[in-house]
Amino acid sequence: MAHHPTFITCSALSFSWPDGTEVLDDFRLSIGPGRTGLVGLNGSGKSTLLKLIAGELTPASGTVRVTGELGHLPQNLVLDTSRRVDEILGVAGKRAALHAIEAGDASEEHFTALGDDWDVEERARAVLDQLGLDHVGLDRTVGEISGGESVLLRLAALLLARPDVLLLDEPTNNLDLHARARLYEAVEKWSGVLVVVSHDRELLERVDQIADLRDGEVAWYGGNWTAYETALAAEQEAAERMVRVAEADVQRQKRELADTQMKLARRRRYGQKSFENRVSSKIVANGQKRAAQVTAGKQRTLHAERLGEARERLDAAVEAVRDDDEIRVELPRTSVPPGREVLHLRDLELRYGARVDGAFELRGPERIALVGRNGAGKTTLLRTIAGELEPLAGETDARVPLRFLPQRLDVLDDGLSVVENVARFAPAATANAIRARLARFLFRGARADRPVGTLSGGERFRATLAALLLAEPAPQLLMLDEPTNNLDMASVRKLTAALEAYEGALIVASHDVAFLESLGITRWLLLDGELRPTTAEEVRGTAPSPRRSDSRGPSAE
Repeated sequence: MAHHPTFITCSALSFSWPDGTEVLDDFRLSIGPGRTGLVGLNGSGKSTLLKLIAGELTPASGTVRVTGELGHLPQNLVLDTSRRVDEILGVAGKRAALHAIEAGDASEEHFTALGDDWDVEERARAVLDQLGLDHVGLDRTVGEISGGESVLLRLAALLLARPDVLLLDEPTNNLDLHARARLYEAVEKWSGVLVVVSHDRELLERVDQIADLRDGEVAWYGGNWTAYETALAAEQEAAERMVRVAEADVQRQKRELADTQMKLARRRRYGQKSFENRVSSKIVANGQKRAAQVTAGKQRTLHAERLGEARERLDAAVEAVRDDDEIRVELPRTSVPPGREVLHLRDLELRYGARVDGAFELRGPERIALVGRNGAGKTTLLRTIAGELEPLAGETDARVPLRFLPQRLDVLDDGLSVVENVARFAPAATANAIRARLARFLFRGARADRPVGTLSGGERFRATLAALLLAEPAPQLLMLDEPTNNLDMASVRKLTAALEAYEGALIVASHDVAFLESLGITRWLLLDGELRPTTAEEVRGTAPSPRRSDSRGPSAE
């Protein structure tokens, strides 16, 4: 049997946040070659585990050992906007040396810095091209590119460095369909050790095995996401069958115990009656009574033990059935009449070049899907409508109360607890009302008192959504920017159900076409320099692009 080397080893690992919240306790893990998908519910510790492996967090006890060079793409990537692209790629020094040599400076220090990397610029541009960043020059700054492009840029740096172990945490967040396709291709070609945390089904279909982190332990499943779902469904079916068997056994043991007690009671009554009627002598009667008591005690003990064992088996069977809590999103019932004007835009010119020509109107409970490539200006448009940015020209007029859930989830104060943050948005709400709302988002008891800075990406989303929905006045226009980022699949289902029940107007910017289609979208709008109508088929690339209309704008029928 061939021995496969282990590249990541966690031994007796324990970690808790400063407030005492335990994440891992005596945790053990070994990961060998291949592509591993690390999955689990929000808050189960996936991102924390990657940070522990990467050395960005220090465990309270235990050890982490990594063989070879390691690269880490974190979930919430923050890059210095003033840094140049070649600095992020790690080739700035070699480029400078190359340019100095080409300019005639033959100093030894330049040759030492460059080494044998005479093709450093070509290699850097090839990696950028591989990820669809061929338009990004090496001398540009991070501040000139979009959030999605910055994620790809950091991934390009990792691909250029070729580490032995690569950790990716939600890498498809904020990536458009074209960028995701590039990432999928890079993952498929990766030949080293890869561990990816993701809720992206398409990405998880490209892994070799699934590691399911649950209750501080990892269960392994061979194959991709589809194989995992199939195996898990079979496990759950067997577990539910065992529960039914164990429940039937408990009921049978209860009946047998009750029958035994009834028989013993009849015997006692018969013995007492015989004694009273002097059917037996006193000595014989007393002997029979003692024997009956001993037998009765043994019978009761036997059946009680059997009942206890049956209950233990039932408890074990129930434990094996997953009954994961899901958020209960209850959006404000703020009905908007079909003819009411909700939003009006006219001749809008946004920062970074995007614009809305002519008049755009949103009326009644319309559902708008806002799509476009990374850097097209979708977030800029939503922030402008929300009043966070001033347009360069034109006007924007929201005629109903609106709420905006930003992509970066940066509206909460990391130093305050979840309860304190929500109270900022609803100063008139009572503490009990706030805690009752937070319980629906799985922040119960002490969880609601945790500092926001210690929350996982999915937990932070839930806290932000709770704050937004509890705020007064309740929104009649809800704008969401990439809302499925960081959410586990159960939470996405709940969010979808809640948005389906929402009676106000909705604008959702997302690269997740399947999620958008599930919302009952009434209008698809593509932001590509300007705002124009599109279709789900065009977004997916399964239909030819319609000709641009000469009408007044995207609101024209």
